Amino acid sequence: MTVKKVALACSVCGRRNYFVPENPRRTERLTLKKFCKYCGKVTVHQETK
Repeated sequence: MTVKKVALACSVCGRRNYFVPENPRRTERLTLKKFCKYCGKVTVHQETK
């Protein structure tokens, strides 16, 4: 069984740094604070399609 993954992109630079398993029950886009290695600081990362 293959797990679908969605990408989390940095809201500052727009790079996709993290991948998380998809949850089909989630209706809104996932938003998390994560460390961006390109910006060098913790920024908001949002789920992309």
